[in-house]
Amino acid sequence: MSETTPASGAAETTTAPFRYSAALAAEIESRWQDIWEKEGTFHAPNPAGDLADPAAGDVAAKPHSFIMDMFPYPSGAGLHVGHPLGYIATDVFARFQRMNGHNVLHTLGYDSFGLPAEQYAVQTGTHPRVSTEANIANMRQQLRRLGLGHDPRRSIATIDPEYYRWTQWIFLQIFNSWYDEQAGKARPIAELIGEFADGSREVPGGRDWAALSAGEREEVLGEYRLAYAKEVPVNWCPGLGTVLSNEEVTADGRSERGNFPVFKSNLRQWMMRITAYSDRLIADLDLLDWPEAIKLQQRNWIGRSEGARVDFAVDGRKITVFTTRPDTLFGATYMVLAPEHDLVDSIVPAAWPEGTREEWTGGAATPAEAVAAYRATAAAKSDVERQVEAKVKTGVFTGAYAVNPVSGEPVPVFIADYVLMGYGTGAIMAVPAHDHRDFAFARAFELPMRCVVQPTDGRGEDPAEWDDAFDTYDSVIVNSAHAEGTSDGVSDGVSLDGLSVVDAKAAVTTWLAERGIGEGTVNYRLRDWLFSRQRYWGEPFPVVYDEDGVMHALPESMLPVEVPQVDDYSPHTYDAYDSTSKPKTPLSRNEDWVNVELDLGDGPKKYRRETNTMPNWAGSCWYELRYIDPTDSAKVVDPANERYWLGPTEQKPGGGADLYVGGAEHAVLHLLYARFWHKVLHDLGHVSSVEPFHKLFNQGMITADVYRDERGFPVPAAEVEERDGGYFWQGEPVKREAGKMGKSLKNAVAPDEIADEYGADTLRLYEMSMGPLDVSRPWDTRAVVGSYRFLQRLWRNVVSESTGELVVTDETPDEATLRVLHKAVDGIRGDLAGLRFNTAVAKAIELNNHLVKRGSTPRPVAEQLVLAVAPLAPHIAEELWRRLGHGETLAYADYPVADPAYVVDETVTCVVQVKGKVKARLEVAPSISDAELEALALADPAVVAAIGGAEVRKVIARAPKLVNIVTG
Repeated sequence: MSETTPASGAAETTTAPFRYSAALAAEIESRWQDIWEKEGTFHAPNPAGDLADPAAGDVAAKPHSFIMDMFPYPSGAGLHVGHPLGYIATDVFARFQRMNGHNVLHTLGYDSFGLPAEQYAVQTGTHPRVSTEANIANMRQQLRRLGLGHDPRRSIATIDPEYYRWTQWIFLQIFNSWYDEQAGKARPIAELIGEFADGSREVPGGRDWAALSAGEREEVLGEYRLAYAKEVPVNWCPGLGTVLSNEEVTADGRSERGNFPVFKSNLRQWMMRITAYSDRLIADLDLLDWPEAIKLQQRNWIGRSEGARVDFAVDGRKITVFTTRPDTLFGATYMVLAPEHDLVDSIVPAAWPEGTREEWTGGAATPAEAVAAYRATAAAKSDVERQVEAKVKTGVFTGAYAVNPVSGEPVPVFIADYVLMGYGTGAIMAVPAHDHRDFAFARAFELPMRCVVQPTDGRGEDPAEWDDAFDTYDSVIVNSAHAEGTSDGVSDGVSLDGLSVVDAKAAVTTWLAERGIGEGTVNYRLRDWLFSRQRYWGEPFPVVYDEDGVMHALPESMLPVEVPQVDDYSPHTYDAYDSTSKPKTPLSRNEDWVNVELDLGDGPKKYRRETNTMPNWAGSCWYELRYIDPTDSAKVVDPANERYWLGPTEQKPGGGADLYVGGAEHAVLHLLYARFWHKVLHDLGHVSSVEPFHKLFNQGMITADVYRDERGFPVPAAEVEERDGGYFWQGEPVKREAGKMGKSLKNAVAPDEIADEYGADTLRLYEMSMGPLDVSRPWDTRAVVGSYRFLQRLWRNVVSESTGELVVTDETPDEATLRVLHKAVDGIRGDLAGLRFNTAVAKAIELNNHLVKRGSTPRPVAEQLVLAVAPLAPHIAEELWRRLGHGETLAYADYPVADPAYVVDETVTCVVQVKGKVKARLEVAPSISDAELEALALADPAVVAAIGGAEVRKVIARAPKLVNIVTG
């Protein structure tokens, strides 16, 4: 059998009994994994608490690295080879840091609450705890086989009551806090209550705090709490029986899981006031070492914009809008409210006003009928779908007119689905001449347009002749002066004509503020975080309600509130299109759990538990803290340990984990939520760090070919044959396309399969060598053998395949070998530090190949090579290190450092060109100057012959690699 084939079989056993084969790799890998586990090789000592280690010396004095992977969700399908890409990368870097003297915290936990596990349980009849724990056990075994150097003592699962006890505790910290705008941070709600009680802060509405009932006080506090319950428009999915976050709804308004229709419905839900932190979430991005693309996504998601709030009067009421362009107020010719706006019902008249255009009515006999019909249609669309630019604009007239506050002119009020309640005030002033969406709407409904910003592109001032809106900040305002003597309710008008956009914004904002009908303000696209789900498999809320419906937070001594054991955990679902249905939570069916008698400090009383559960985002908002201190039963994290692993330093001013690796798909939501929770805990004094993750790295994906039959259905990729220039499955032609790897596409390759055939080190090496870590790359099982051959050659350079004895020599390495060694060490060290694992592998192969060609391996070179590749292929490296006579693990051996004298080339090849053609190649010193190089080139016989006595007009020397001579 040739060495290019996976080693197995009797023939090989006879000819090369000690060859590095799949069987030998499996034995080595299993043995070293057992040793690491038994000896606690990767246990990272804390400076304080249960995980402190007196034998480790002064831990606080050592450099340290906290290296994290994004929380995996344990699937019943197990891992495919795409999943461990990031885990292997962080392990390589963690091992490299250990060998450079760092105390490394590297572990992995499991994000295990949520809808996937619940749905799987419903489908199979297996309790979600049983199936989830089985999935975790399987995943742990798969990851262990890869040789990942995790500290197993620190691994956690969000479904462990001792873990979600602290999730509930953090929720209570947020619930019992409010954001003090003046202080710029969260403060305990008790301090706000104290200010209301002593009169130092006015109670909204001017009421007396002492005279308010418990329910009234809670209602007031609900407007301040960072976690609060309120009736809000949400994404209701009858087919799943639960409310969904915007991120769980597809662009066409259906559930991401199950593809059910989703409707807008007003329901009482738990919310997190993340909007209070908008400015800090933007500003503190400057503290982080994150990809600029991710920072930009976060800034755009938060969507900070400066402008003004403006009041439009309508039938004795006012509609408040937020606009970033108050300078265009004179151009506002109509208004639009979100269909869900709470003012809609109160302004709709009984009949259509005289002269109402038919196209404004939606064909309805009355405004109320038109509004009701349109609301039903809008409710069936997701927010994403509503914001997508549509060719056909839809909406209906409410029958009401508002008054433009600067011109005094009446403007019709419409409802339309392109306006959302979540952004601004849920109402806009429409300036169709200078806004593209408003322009399209105005054209569709034949609404007037007024040009108020002087066009600078050559078009005239009549919008009727335009093809689209004109929008610029670099112009002057026109047609924006109040006509004196008109009886329109505007007594002292304002004129903006001739002002720049910036000056006009300032002038009109001041004018509005002086009259109490507007003010300058900042608005955000970010909305408060919907934080409740109508599911069984999630963290229960640690709150109860008394017989009067007043909410009470449970004391810390009553945590955790455990998920009750039930037989029926399925959600109450409805007909998928029943938009009028309301959720019935699974927990509400468990009466013994819901209705309880508790003593909350004023004697035993009857209470009702909250029956919503937290979203699966909750557990992943803070897990970095529990990794640090998983056994602390008194605190969420010991302050000394948090400061050690996460505390701010000169290199990371906001603090946070040293490296966080995961997919770019979590660019906004998980990262934003985790940052919010961390900042609240920082404000309340529980953590020293301002940010949870200092450096972020997004790894790419491993993709795989998908093969589809004539119906378009995927077929098993492993069974497809390639012949005659085509692809066939069971004799029938199939089409190949690039795609993701996954069970549903029938192209998943399990890491166990590769480990069985080649060994785990081969899989690790191949995944790291496929390409740059931050780009996606296609999987090719046939190419894995290249990494396998490298490890076989590495083994042969140290161990005899025939005898199993060492073949290293005691000879002194020659200078050429030393140069190859130290250049490789220097390159690999830099590549590992920079997460350039593919080029590190290439340099290791180059060094190894040099030794193969050389024919023997000096011991000093063998040892340096083994240490250099240890982070990438740790099992074979440990084995070779032990066979080289070392009794201790190399996990803490010093990583090789190159000798600078051998890294610099003795000579460099310089190309000499005459009139653009290469005429000579000179071997020169790397330190040669331009002048010396020019003289050397002009004296070279081949160059002299090429010049042939012609005049040398110019010589361009770029030491040490190029000389260009121009003659004639």
